[in-house]
Amino acid sequence: MSHLRLSSLPAFLLLAVAACTLSGCFVSRQSTNEPLSMRAVSGLQPGTTTAQEVVQRLGAPNDVIQLGKRSAYRYDHTIQKSAGLWLLLIGFFNEDARQDRIWVFFDERNLLTHVGSTFSSHRPQYSMPWEDIHERSDNEPRDEDRREEEGVE
Repeated sequence: MSHLRLSSLPAFLLLAVAACTLSGCFVSRQSTNEPLSMRAVSGLQPGTTTAQEVVQRLGAPNDVIQLGKRSAYRYDHTIQKSAGLWLLLIGFFNEDARQDRIWVFFDERNLLTHVGSTFSSHRPQYSMPWEDIHERSDNEPRDEDRREEEGVE
């Protein structure tokens, strides 16, 4: 019996070393472009704000689209969070990317006609694949925190 125990010890040690060296985890965060401000967007007034004023408030657009004599500017900011867990032969990985996007449209005189915006770059979460990270109950507190931080209702 003691012979079996001694011969299984190296196998156990090898398995323990393999478990420690072949297991791991990681988290990462990536941000693309400058953050966008809800407050800056709320100050844009269709019919009075010019394209130059929009650029002064929001910075250079990511994209400019010519629509005949009219134009549109696109602004975006993305945050991506990734998490992973590796256990011997099984890996679990998840990425959650959310984006703020603003479209501003101008007439032929470069006056703002309308604005469309979505703000969700504050919502990405570190999580494993089996977690539901798009639940309303997860997002509502984050949305409220962002509105409070920016002083927007």
